[in-house]
Amino acid sequence: MASDLRPPEHQVAGHRASADKLGPLVDGEGLFYKPLQAGERGEHEAAFYAAFTAHPAVPPRVRGAFFPRFHGTRLLPAPASPGGAPYPHIVLDDLLAGLPSPCVADVKIGACTWPPRSPDPYVAKCLAKDRETTSALLGFRVSGVRVVDARGGAVWRPDRSELKGIDAAGVRRVLRRYVSTGGGDGLDCALAAAVYGGEGGVLAQLRELKAWFEEQTLYHFYSASILFGYDANAAVAAAPGGGSGGVRVKLVDFAHVDDGDGVIDHNFLGGLCSLIKFIGDIVAEVQHCVLANVTHNKVPSNGESQLFERGNFTELPVT
Repeated sequence: MASDLRPPEHQVAGHRASADKLGPLVDGEGLFYKPLQAGERGEHEAAFYAAFTAHPAVPPRVRGAFFPRFHGTRLLPAPASPGGAPYPHIVLDDLLAGLPSPCVADVKIGACTWPPRSPDPYVAKCLAKDRETTSALLGFRVSGVRVVDARGGAVWRPDRSELKGIDAAGVRRVLRRYVSTGGGDGLDCALAAAVYGGEGGVLAQLRELKAWFEEQTLYHFYSASILFGYDANAAVAAAPGGGSGGVRVKLVDFAHVDDGDGVIDHNFLGGLCSLIKFIGDIVAEVQHCVLANVTHNKVPSNGESQLFERGNFTELPVT
């Protein structure tokens, strides 16, 4: 099995595995191997997965729908580990398995990304990053994104340095580009209904997740991310009718989860609500454009996936 392990082709955040650096691996059979982080963080994350998987107070629907399935830990050959010794990895479901042309977004949630009792140097490091990104302002930041053009196969994948420097308007643009077709910087949002809207879309799933966070007091999720994933071809096929594009919404990265102690996780909940507002605005604006085009008899009749004329969407005011 070890010879079949390789870095995820579609990884958009975190350290990438190489000959001299530990990083996540996939086996092509549906499993994802995450090396334990240094110090206590790796053991803490593995312990969280074990406890969360068996916790009787976690609704099975929430656990199954929004969290990766945990398959224990495993020692894997790791040339990049100290002395080249086998290194422990957390084994999870590969959240993008089965998506031929995956489009991925990694969104780190929370205005505060460090847990209580963190050492001062770590707090200072996190605080600086939260302030220079949109975490402190919006309660979330886009850590990575990858979009595949189903028609031509081109990939849009901004550098992390680009994402690090964007403001609120830039976040809106990235979230719009995530559901747009065509290459370059086009923002037709043709896939918004299939990906963000509908019963199984991102917005509906985030609202379901929000309902749990409005009640759960078991855990506080610091520096955790929400991962979006959809297949470009499936979304294009679903777009004309606004049906489900097989969208996946999962929480990941739990090295800094803290006990909730009976208190709601307002830090995560606030960031989640902010993200919902941003995506909800995009869905509402798309619906407004569709309605406007229907009124003016401009709805495409050729069966293509665009929901409205290219260019109309970007003329809407940014709120």
